[in-house]
Amino acid sequence: MNEWRDLHCGEVRAEHVGKRLKVAGWAARRRDHGGLVFIDLRDHTGIVQLVVNPERAPEAAEVAHEVRNEFVLRAEGEVVHRAPDAVNPNLPTGEVELQVDALEILSRSEPLPFQLDEENVEESTRLRYRYLDLRRDRMQRNLRLSATVIAAIRRFMDSRGFVDVWTPNLTKATPEGARDFLVPVRLQRGKFFALPQSPQLFKQILMVAGFDRYYQIALCFRDEDLRADRQFEFRQLDLELAFPSREEIFEILEGAVVASFEALSREPPSTPFRRLPYGEAMLRFGSDKPDLRFGLEIEDATEVTRGSEFGVFANAPVVRFLRVPKELSRAELQRLEDFAKEWGANGLAYLVYDEAGEVRSPIAKFLSERELEAFRSEPGTTVLFAAGERPVVERVLGALRSHLGAELGLIDETRDEFAWIVDFPLFEWKEDEQRWTFSHHPFTGMLPGHEDLIETDPAAAVSLAYDLVWNGWELGSGSIRIHRPELQRRVLRALGLSDKEIDQKFGFLLEVMRMGPPPHGGFALGIERFVMLLAGESNIREVVAFPKTATGSEPMTGAPTEIEEEVLAELGIRVVATDYGLCR
Repeated sequence: MNEWRDLHCGEVRAEHVGKRLKVAGWAARRRDHGGLVFIDLRDHTGIVQLVVNPERAPEAAEVAHEVRNEFVLRAEGEVVHRAPDAVNPNLPTGEVELQVDALEILSRSEPLPFQLDEENVEESTRLRYRYLDLRRDRMQRNLRLSATVIAAIRRFMDSRGFVDVWTPNLTKATPEGARDFLVPVRLQRGKFFALPQSPQLFKQILMVAGFDRYYQIALCFRDEDLRADRQFEFRQLDLELAFPSREEIFEILEGAVVASFEALSREPPSTPFRRLPYGEAMLRFGSDKPDLRFGLEIEDATEVTRGSEFGVFANAPVVRFLRVPKELSRAELQRLEDFAKEWGANGLAYLVYDEAGEVRSPIAKFLSERELEAFRSEPGTTVLFAAGERPVVERVLGALRSHLGAELGLIDETRDEFAWIVDFPLFEWKEDEQRWTFSHHPFTGMLPGHEDLIETDPAAAVSLAYDLVWNGWELGSGSIRIHRPELQRRVLRALGLSDKEIDQKFGFLLEVMRMGPPPHGGFALGIERFVMLLAGESNIREVVAFPKTATGSEPMTGAPTEIEEEVLAELGIRVVATDYGLCR
């Protein structure tokens, strides 16, 4: 290969026996048997065992006694068969070893803050020494898996005639559901760029520019609370098509998913993916990203409880329930009630059917025979109820369903269930601000004929938005866009913007839309979230090389940091202490 090595460590095989080779890597383990020294030499391909015999190579033996974990070494010697009782069937290189004739320490390592094979290392320590953490097999596997997936996606998109176009990372702030990261402009004091939450407007403009099929692996930024599946910075497969049908967009995304599975030599999911209307998903599963690997569907009891003697049911706008396949104890019911309250419930009514089929419940005496018959279940079943406003009922039962699915082992971990969630509402009502906001983003189109509902009945307007869901995780979202400027202005007005505000914030877009925009639509798939699930991880930080913590810091470099006053002054910025001891 070069002067450093002839093969990677994990490539040495029995076919190389008798050959002289150079290898280089990190000392993963050193064992000194008083005479012979054994060193496991590691690189990204695996481990090869070095044997240093002082009788064969006395100078190499002296060097070997100095070696400690994570020293970087170069070794040269002869590949030989291991003794039969020393063969390691768990290693691809386990049949051979390198009898070392020359050993060189290329660089040394200080004592490690943790051992690379150590389990349960605190995440804060792992992130502080991320360069060491990235040497671990798990992180090497995850990041290389990510690279494989992205390469497969690129090949697929190129094969379908998409053009990779880079769009700016310094742009104009637009409302897209999260706070913007702002960048001051030294040459224009008081003005700021925003880092893009997505390339939404640029990709729509590219359709007006006649590119027909655009994509990129786009870097996006959102200033929002971090959690297991969210970072300030993330990448997405961003795409847009001119003159599309919704089904065409679905077919493209399904192809990209299948290509990713195949690149990892995995059985791809069957296509086309299931289509599930938003309203049905919320009714049956209490979530717009339902995990479809298990049943436990929500049932509606609103009609059957009209006129009920149980006032909680009779007076509630919506009553729904779950049939849990277990006779729950009082302690279990109390824990579930506490859980439901965390999601907004006032309580958790229940009917418990014992193994004899007899019902146990403080509310049973208030229920009519008609109601009891509707709720009757198999012996060893518990019926859990939520009653109240529809959004609260959906949220509570959806959370309970997911919780119980995991707790009771109902989820079939061998299945992959993809689904398209379609027919989302165009608008959502923000109770705290007493105004309408967008469900996806303000450039989303609507079902034909629903344009007239924008002003008259916003709650009834159905959008042309869609989400892709995998095993209870939202992978991304998209829509058919608005391409008529007068309709775009009406939607922005419905969101509470004045014509002056519309022109200030979106005047450039409306100008573009007056220059012959084609019908267009697209999608954005979250790369890190997709890779996280492919890697079998539950936290996105496990597939990001240098992630932020939950508090938004980066322990390895110490970012973010304070900036010198001279630099801030040059940008026309002053930090002001507030009454709360914070800064703004």
